[in-house]
Amino acid sequence: MTTYHISLEGDVLKIGFSATLATGDQIVRDVAVQLDAMIASGELSGGSLIKINGRTSVLVSQVLADKLSKLYDVIAFFDPKIGDKGLDRYVITISKHPRYIVGDTLDIVRSQQHSSIKVVLCGFANTGKTCFRDGLKQTLLQISNAPESYFISGCPDGDGSWYGETARRDLDLAKKLKAEYKARFTSEFAQLKAQEVKSINTPIFIFDVGGKISEENRLIMSQATHAVILVKDECEIAPWQGFCQSLGLQVVAIISSDYEGVSDAILEETPILKGSVHRLQRGEDVSSRPMVQALARVLVGLN
Repeated sequence: MTTYHISLEGDVLKIGFSATLATGDQIVRDVAVQLDAMIASGELSGGSLIKINGRTSVLVSQVLADKLSKLYDVIAFFDPKIGDKGLDRYVITISKHPRYIVGDTLDIVRSQQHSSIKVVLCGFANTGKTCFRDGLKQTLLQISNAPESYFISGCPDGDGSWYGETARRDLDLAKKLKAEYKARFTSEFAQLKAQEVKSINTPIFIFDVGGKISEENRLIMSQATHAVILVKDECEIAPWQGFCQSLGLQVVAIISSDYEGVSDAILEETPILKGSVHRLQRGEDVSSRPMVQALARVLVGLN
C-alpha cells in the first residue's frame, strides 16, 4: 500500500497522504516512484502551468519541486488558509514565465461547491485535545470517500500536528521542539488565527484552542460552526457549553477524557455524541479508539 496518493485531474495534481503511518524517507521514496512512473507514461507531459492541490510536507514538496520544475514553467500550490468562499486560491511558488511572478496568487472558481463545517475542539487545559485532534485526523483519512479534512492548532503552545508523530519516536525531542516553538497568547495572535479560521473552507476543518474561556478564544472560536467539548469532570461541561452557545456554535459532542480508563464508552450518539475516551497520552495513536471513530462518523455525516 502506498503512503502517498498522486493523481492528475486536468491541470491539477491532486496529492495527499494515505492512512498508512510511515516515516518521511519512505514517503518521499513513494512520491518519487509515482512521479517517475507518471512522467514515463506521458501522463505528466509538461507545459506552461501545473497546479498542486492537497496535503504535503516539507520533504514531499522538495521532491515535487525537483521533478515538476523540469517539466513545467510555472508551479502553483493551493493554500487553504487564504482562500475564499467558492474559490480555491493558489500561490505561484516556481516560475520561469514572465507573466507569472513568485508570490502571485491565482483564484480558481471551485467546480464543486460544498458546505464547510468548522469544528473547534475546546475544554480546559490537560484534557488531551491535541492528542484527540491527531487521532481524529488519522481516523478521517481511513474513512473511504470521506470529504477532505484539514487540521490546525488554534493556540500558540507549539503543539502542531507534527508533535504526535515525533513524540511516538522521540518524546524528549518533541518536548524540546515544542518549548522552542511556544509563543505568547496575545490579541494579535488571536486576530491572525481568527482570520485563518475564517479563510479555510475545506469540507471538514478542525482546530483546537487553548484551555481557557477568554476573549482571545472568543475571537477565534467565533469563526467556527460546530464545537466538541472535552472535559475531565462533569462540572467543566456547563462553562464551555455556555461559552459555545453564546457564540452560536452547535455542540456535536461532549466527551469525558478519562486518562486512567482502559476503554471508551459511548453513552449516546444523538442528538449529541456523549461518552468517554480513555488515556489520551501524548505520542500514542488513538485513531482506533471507539469514541474517536464515532466522532469522525458524526462529522462526515454533517457534511
